[in-house]
Amino acid sequence: MKHKKKPSYLPEFVYGSMDGLVTTFAIVTGAVGASLSPGIILIIGLANVLADAFSMGSSSYLSAVSEESIHEHRHSKKPLRIAVATFVSFSIIGLVPLSPFLIAFFVPSLGPYATYVSIAATLIAFAGVGYISGVMLGKNPLLTAMRNVVIGGVAATIAFVVGYVLASVFGV
Repeated sequence: MKHKKKPSYLPEFVYGSMDGLVTTFAIVTGAVGASLSPGIILIIGLANVLADAFSMGSSSYLSAVSEESIHEHRHSKKPLRIAVATFVSFSIIGLVPLSPFLIAFFVPSLGPYATYVSIAATLIAFAGVGYISGVMLGKNPLLTAMRNVVIGGVAATIAFVVGYVLASVFGV
C-alpha cells in the first residue's frame, strides 16, 4: 500500500511570512522615520498588506503553474493551494508590525508605545518564522532565527533612514 505524501507548504509559509514582515515592517519604520502619524502608518500599512499579499499569492500561483507546465504535471489544485498558502501567511504574519498601531487606534493611551511594541513584536515574529523553518528543515533553529532577525533589521534600518532623510529633504 502506497502512502500519499502530504504536501508541505513550508516554502510558501516562509516566503510569504518573511516578505510580509519585511515589507510591512519597512513601511512602518520608513513612516516612523518620516515622522508620519499613526493613522497614515495604518493606511499605507494595511494597503500594503492586502495588495502585496495578493501580488505574492498571484506570483506564487503563476510560478507553480509554470513549474507544472515544464514538468508536464496536471495538478491544477496544487498551484491554487500554493497561492493561498503564500497569501495567508503574508497577510497574517504581515499584520504583526501594524497590530500595535491598530490597537492604539482603539486604545489611544497606547499610542506613544505603538512603535516600540511594533519593533519588538516584529523582531519576535522574524525569530519565530526562522526558528520554525529551522526545526522543520533540520537546521540549527537559533541560527535561522538570527538570520531572519538580521535580514528584517537591515531592511527596517534602510527604510527608517530613507524615511528620515527624505522627510528632511522635502520638509515633511
